[in-house]
This record gives sequence, structure tokens and C-alpha cells, in this order.
Amino acid sequence: MKIIYLGDILGRSGRKIVAEKLPEISEKLKPDAIIVNGENAAAGFGITGKISDELFEQGIDVISTGNHIWDQKDIKSYINNEPRLIRPINFPTGTPGKGSVVVEDKRGRRTLVINVMGRVFMDPLDDPFRSVDEELKKHRLGSTVDFILVDVHAEATSEKMAMGQYLDGRVSCVVGTHCHIPTADAQIFDGGTAYQTDAGMCGDYNSVIGMDKVEPINRFLKKVRGNRFAPALGEGTLCGIYVESDNKTGLATRIEPIRMGARLKETFPDIS
Repeated sequence: MKIIYLGDILGRSGRKIVAEKLPEISEKLKPDAIIVNGENAAAGFGITGKISDELFEQGIDVISTGNHIWDQKDIKSYINNEPRLIRPINFPTGTPGKGSVVVEDKRGRRTLVINVMGRVFMDPLDDPFRSVDEELKKHRLGSTVDFILVDVHAEATSEKMAMGQYLDGRVSCVVGTHCHIPTADAQIFDGGTAYQTDAGMCGDYNSVIGMDKVEPINRFLKKVRGNRFAPALGEGTLCGIYVESDNKTGLATRIEPIRMGARLKETFPDIS
């Protein structure tokens, strides 16, 4: 299978670059599923039902999220009625929404997407490792599902890599989000799991991790809050990964970064 995963969409610049580049990505790479992290899509803080619907209409199959999932008022009711929008699976029992979803392509192949949040420098949710373990008891790679992607929304690179190594051989791909900076460590682990510590963001990189520069710099210099953080509104750059898997085992055979847009050096998989 061929899977596209795009990192955190941040504000208007992120939504715009995704809308502009997704048709080209789909035409050239012909993915079987497209997954994005949308937790910063609404002005940098959360996602709305309207934005979710727009992303699904553009051809996105699953939207994962993270610590900002509850920032917009309407999302608690929306997420209960839209299974393709998922939140971290290690929220406590009874939290609205689900932490995973299985989607089928036109040929009936099934992709399981699991969203989980780290605990180092983050909210103290349930154990992310055990939470993923429990979900994987319900599915078998290469049998009940054809591809498994785990989005690890975490601050610490060590925690993301530990999750990747822990799941090696049991899932197709583990990809990190939250830090908004694409890492240069795309690889396939010994057991056949594709991995990248952070997919990066889709947004304006002439910023402080997607936010207009003035207020973050002010807080570092003066240690006092001034204005609210606001997304940078310059031209966006799209960042993500492209993964191929073996049709029998579901394990990865290829992973490559995708970068398209204004600020970072572009890179795009050659599948000719």
C-alpha cells in the first residue's frame, strides 16, 4: 500500500498549502490513504467541524489530533459523530470521540490509524504504550488490517523513538507530531516498521513553530505574557511522509519525507 501522512496543519497558511498541493500529491503518488494531523488547523488552536469537513472533502481519509483537540467549542459533539476525526487513545475512559479508526480503500484494503499522546512534558494521560498495546490486541497486521499507522503526539524525541522501537514489527509506520519541525531520521527499523521522529508542520516556517514571531520572542525575553499567540500568515510549506508497505505482511518497504512550498528545501518521492 501507499500512504501519505501530513504533519500538523497550522492555521490558514497550513490549510491553504494543503489544499493547493494535495491534488498534485494525489496525482503523482496515487496514495491508498491520506492521513493528516489537524489539531492546530483552527487559528493554531484545535480544529472545528467545518474545517474537518473541508479537509475530508479534499480527499483526506483520517484526521488525527493531540493536546489541542478540545480548544474549539463545537468539537466535542462533532467528534462523537465523525469517526474519521480521532483524538489520542490514552485519554481517560468516557472522553468524547475515539483514539483509532479503520478506513477502507476502493479495493477493500483496511488501514488502521491510532493516535496516542506522550506524557513527557505533556498532560499526564494514561500510559501511551499500554494504550496502544490494548488497541493492537483487536487487530492483526497483514490479516485483519493491511496497514497500521501510529501518530505519536509528543514533546520528547526519546519518547517518540521509544514508541517506534517498542512497536517495531507490529505496525507499518510510527510517526511523531507536535514539535512542528521535520526531522531527518526517516528510516525502517529492523522489524520492518517505518519511522520518523517528527513529520513537521504544514504552515508558515517564517515563524516560531508556526506562530507569529513577536509574542514568542517577547515571552522568552521578558518572561511575561503580552498578547495571545497568533499563527504566522505568510506563505506555507507542506511537510509529511510517504510510506510504502508489503501487500502480504503490511510491513514497510519504503519511507521518504515530503516537503513542498515556500521556505524549506523541497523533496518529493520519485516513484517513476
